[in-house]
Amino acid sequence: MKLKIRLTVFLSFSSLYSIVCAQSTEIDSLQHVLRVTKADTAKVNQYNVIADLYKEINPDSTLFYAQKAVVLSTKANYNFGLATAFMNKGNASIILGNYPVALKYFKNAQTEFEIILRKNPTRAIKKGLARAYASSGVVYSEQSNYTLALKNDEKALQLYQEIEEQLSISKVLNNIGIVYKSQLIYPKALHYFKEAHKIQLALGEENAPMTLTNIGVIYFEMGEYQNAIQYYEQAKKGFEKSNNKRGFALLNNYLGDYYKKQNNKLLALDYYQKSLYLYEEIQNKFGASLALFNIGLLLQEQHKYSEALPFATKSLAYAKEIGVQDQTFHTEKLLSELYESLNDSKAALMHYKNYIIARDSINNQETNNKFARAEINYEFNKKEALLSEEHKREIQFVIFSIVGVLLLIVLGIVIYNRMQVKRQLTLKKEVAEYEQKALHLQMNPHFVFNCLSSISSFIVQNGTDSALKYLSKFSKLMRLTLEYSKGSLIPIDKEIESLQNYLELEQLRFHDKFEFEIQSTENVEFNMGLPPLLIQPFVENAILHGMVPKEGKGKISVNFDVRNQQLVCTITDDGIGLSESKLLKENSVTAHQSMALDITKKRLKIMESITSKSAKIEIIELNSDQQKTGTKVTLFLPIQYIP
Repeated sequence: MKLKIRLTVFLSFSSLYSIVCAQSTEIDSLQHVLRVTKADTAKVNQYNVIADLYKEINPDSTLFYAQKAVVLSTKANYNFGLATAFMNKGNASIILGNYPVALKYFKNAQTEFEIILRKNPTRAIKKGLARAYASSGVVYSEQSNYTLALKNDEKALQLYQEIEEQLSISKVLNNIGIVYKSQLIYPKALHYFKEAHKIQLALGEENAPMTLTNIGVIYFEMGEYQNAIQYYEQAKKGFEKSNNKRGFALLNNYLGDYYKKQNNKLLALDYYQKSLYLYEEIQNKFGASLALFNIGLLLQEQHKYSEALPFATKSLAYAKEIGVQDQTFHTEKLLSELYESLNDSKAALMHYKNYIIARDSINNQETNNKFARAEINYEFNKKEALLSEEHKREIQFVIFSIVGVLLLIVLGIVIYNRMQVKRQLTLKKEVAEYEQKALHLQMNPHFVFNCLSSISSFIVQNGTDSALKYLSKFSKLMRLTLEYSKGSLIPIDKEIESLQNYLELEQLRFHDKFEFEIQSTENVEFNMGLPPLLIQPFVENAILHGMVPKEGKGKISVNFDVRNQQLVCTITDDGIGLSESKLLKENSVTAHQSMALDITKKRLKIMESITSKSAKIEIIELNSDQQKTGTKVTLFLPIQYIP
């Protein structure tokens, strides 16, 4: 392993040395020309060319020369030079992992190019503006803002198509494929990647290995590992002939993932280390943080906790330095587990708290409430320990102090113990209520996130008029949700109204893919209530996993009834059924997993502890003539009344 790494390092330094020599010669020549150049605009152009040459070998020098171009362009009122300087500064910031700053520079470049375009709509200006849009799209994609990423990429693609810039068209197609891949829309992602690769093959373009890598990743995510490794190997051959260190570093990381999946941990570690070296060579802290995390995770799986620790620590430092919240979240969790395995409970707790904070920030949840819950649990355990210790001391004091009054001692202990039991039961009930509220807070953002995702998808697919109609219904649904979000119970008629709105929204989204009905029997009283957002996740599952994959139109029924002193809610669909839905999930790879079912089970357990009555859920597959004809979910809830 060490020999292979040394060989890789030697070859990389040799390659880098030759590239640096060639570029240094060109830079020296340009700097000589710069010294004898008199015109300000010509000097600006020289500064920008030098800045671009430094981009891969020394991004800090790129920033230095680009700043000189900014100052001189502003003085000379030279918009094109200023726009180009902003592009150079943005590109250097991306390489250095500073995405918010890069985005600011690209937006400045867009503004300058648009000013010029209004006066002089030439091919060069359109190309510059397209580059600014495409670069912004890359940053938005890295920040997981896929709507804005697609918007900027589509603007760039339109401009490149107007000027028939085939090379740049292929790059934008590749970027759009990455956006769809990030959203797990694999068929669209493959389409754009393969279209990009066709153009790259025709042009003999050096970025073809990056596109091959992306195609391999799609097949890997879909579980088609043989196709994945074939594309990875083709990409590897291409990268070995090019100087795209960033792309090669990313490919090595994916190869590490592949061999880890194949249980070849030695080869996986080798590729992760190659990826790390390349990322650090080009000062890309975002990629280096990911490679360090993967090495730490791999060593953890091999129970090499001490060896994994420095990699995870450095990964976290990089992630925090460049402000990548998602990487911070994963690395804090890994560090917590490593310290726990090394029996350092204090450090494990510290990183676990940081992991919780990062997770809540990603999910747009109320971090203060989460932290408060952790503090409540901590204080409760602390009080329990103090009470237990105090109890022991008091018993010892009674035994050694009042020997003669045995009856009084026994009576005092009995009374005291009964008070303690009562106090503990009260505390446990309060903690259960806190957990119920915390789970509700966790559920509410999850529901809102799913609705907003639906709206985003609908806007992209259906246009402005339909989107406005969708948003109108969504606002009504949000009003009902927020109106009852603070309480522990919602009236059944309001729950039915919320479900009605939600199902109408989903009907719009899926073009009347299903019908629905909501019924309530006469046994259900008007002042009965149930916890908010308890039914909606199962209706959502019926739509996404029952109706959407089904051929033709389906139907969903929701029924409320009272049976055997319990409130019974039944959600029935005539979709594809549990078995086929599970099979579809096994044949696809999904990065995000719904929290709704787990949260609902926890809420039912807490409901049982608070009401001391049974609360359970049954999920069965419906069959007819040996065919799967749908799914039936039944919730049995304790009857609760709203005062």
